[in-house]
Amino acid sequence: MINNDKILVLAPHTDDGELGCGGSIAKFIESGKDVYYVAFSLCRKSLGEGLAPDTLEKEVKAATLVLGISQKNLHLYDYDVRNFYANRQEILEDMVRLKKEINPTLVLTPCSTDLHQDHQVIHNESLRAFKDVSIIGYELPWNNLSIKTNFFIKLEERHVMRKVEALKEYKSQSHRPYCNENFLRSLATARGVQTGAAFAEAYEVLKFIS
Repeated sequence: MINNDKILVLAPHTDDGELGCGGSIAKFIESGKDVYYVAFSLCRKSLGEGLAPDTLEKEVKAATLVLGISQKNLHLYDYDVRNFYANRQEILEDMVRLKKEINPTLVLTPCSTDLHQDHQVIHNESLRAFKDVSIIGYELPWNNLSIKTNFFIKLEERHVMRKVEALKEYKSQSHRPYCNENFLRSLATARGVQTGAAFAEAYEVLKFIS
């Protein structure tokens, strides 16, 4: 069993963590785990016309609060969206500092087959920074041609609803089809069927340390 008393969620952009593992975060917090959330970009350059530059900063704070994450456990960086490769070393150094500061026992990062360029950087650098920590990769199906789902976290209805409610805080992203409640519930249901549960979230085991 993975020792997950102190959990670190790495989100390339605001909302990635909620989309990939929001139900699991709600379950972790409900069971008394200490959860930290890190977003590496506030995506200022990809905001819709007329939206304030700090829109996603406000939305991620509200969304993680819905999930139950303490605001002191929320870390926000402001790397330019779609330009993480140019800042790879700085991002790695940020992760190394986070490891020393938080000392997590479980890290959640984008899965190995995520096609988004920024997600690839976070995935690769997390493997370097957290060499001696258990790491699992969460799925974002719209970015994955495939994913090796070999680890599942069973969820209850209340965990799925907490995820849905958290993502509703991202009003600036409500037009995106993957923020739709029907999609979120359908994916959780499909993963639940694979595990004999009502709902679940699926992960790729990248490193398991017992």
